[in-house]
Amino acid sequence: MSNQPSIADRLAGAMECRDEAPNIALAEEIAARKDKAAVGELVELVRAGTTRQRNDAMKVLYEIGARDPALIGGHCPIFLEALGSRSNRQVWGAMQALDSVAELRADEIAAELPKIIAAADRGSVIAKDRCTSLLTKLARSGYAEKAVPILVERLQTAAPNQFPTYAEQTAGVVTQTEKPGLIEIIRNRLDKITQRAKRERVEKLLRKLNG
Repeated sequence: MSNQPSIADRLAGAMECRDEAPNIALAEEIAARKDKAAVGELVELVRAGTTRQRNDAMKVLYEIGARDPALIGGHCPIFLEALGSRSNRQVWGAMQALDSVAELRADEIAAELPKIIAAADRGSVIAKDRCTSLLTKLARSGYAEKAVPILVERLQTAAPNQFPTYAEQTAGVVTQTEKPGLIEIIRNRLDKITQRAKRERVEKLLRKLNG
């Protein structure tokens, strides 16, 4: 066993690979084996590795989360900590990991929403996408009263490209209390959507909400 390469040695950076293929292959293997020890090693690399190791390890962790959320669910603290990173890759990687476990760890994640929202606001489009997805999962997991008002409020400043998707996701979990506000925001934003396909999606959604 001693001649087996370590988890750190199997990351893309250690293999001098410029794409993510080794990281994805490693994630698939760890998920298939349900290898908790390997997950622990990855978490330690996110906490104390080099910049490249941290990025690679985070990639492997959220890829594991996409395949087996329960395998990384116990490590929310490290993902929440990474939201404060100056590295965009760490922030959106952590957001992807949290999104993958949002239904399993709804109580833990709902308690940290201010931190998650602040990170999404500072972060990239990917971070914002995953934050919206995470909020919809919380809404379905008993936190609609907390999550839906945030989703509706965030629609007011959502980028035009993302607005139709975010509006659809929000409509899927909207409460009766928040529904009038959602309809009003969609109406107010409709004129600013110039791309025909996106506008048609939003008009269709509006008809459904008013139906």
